[in-house]
Amino acid sequence: MPGIDVSSSGYYAWRKRPSSAREMANNTLLKEVKAAHQASNGVYGSPRIYHEVKGKVSCSQNRVARLMKKHGIAAKQKRRYKRTIQANGAHPVTPNLVDRDFSATAPNEKWATDITYIPTLEGWLYLAVVLIYSRAALLAGRCQHG
Repeated sequence: MPGIDVSSSGYYAWRKRPSSAREMANNTLLKEVKAAHQASNGVYGSPRIYHEVKGKVSCSQNRVARLMKKHGIAAKQKRRYKRTIQANGAHPVTPNLVDRDFSATAPNEKWATDITYIPTLEGWLYLAVVLIYSRAALLAGRCQHG
């Protein structure tokens, strides 16, 4: 074969060679690792997987971690808490003028807003919502149209 300094007969002999004991042991361990990972709903990482399989197959924690990494088996990551508000004494707290009374007697009398952060594969998205409490007043006939 050109470029790799291996004879054709050597290549075909390598292809026909049976799997080594280590490779067969790794395949057995990999089956146990996949079963334990699936049983945990993909939550367990290599330390917990190791504790699950060590009674069935002789292995070390590093070997389990290496096999998991090689075959793309990973634990689901917990979402990190993102602190979005930092309270300090420099900014006064805004008084609660609505005090949970969301009824409105006229359009545009009461507004409420909120913002939330939505994690996506492309980064954080920000969703801002504005609620205008006037529909109930219009439906009740308390507002004059002009």
